[in-house]
Amino acid sequence: MLKQSLSAAIGGILLLVPSLHSLVQADQTPQTIQITAHRFAFAPNDVTLKVNQPAVLVFQSEDVTHGMHFDDLDINATIAKGTGATVKLTPDKIGDFVGHCAVFCGVGHGDMSFTIHVVQ
Repeated sequence: MLKQSLSAAIGGILLLVPSLHSLVQADQTPQTIQITAHRFAFAPNDVTLKVNQPAVLVFQSEDVTHGMHFDDLDINATIAKGTGATVKLTPDKIGDFVGHCAVFCGVGHGDMSFTIHVVQ
């Protein structure tokens, strides 16, 4: 009787393993976010990502070349008009990180920022 119960329990656990594997794989699908840069803002100007979850930020420029620089997240990208930039990241720390346009784009350049909120 104990042997049958143990066998049934192990069989049930083995049935769960493929389901858990699918759940983990689905959780690792990168979140893709479109961001537009224009003088002198990003739209949207902030995004929320989950810690240890891959994400893809797809930047496009409407007018001139812009940049995106985050010291704490090791991001440095040039967002050229017409080609844009794609940034792949998997944030490994929780917090609010503020990046700035890294290519001078005019008189409002210093106010051009973008925030990434990384949550649990």
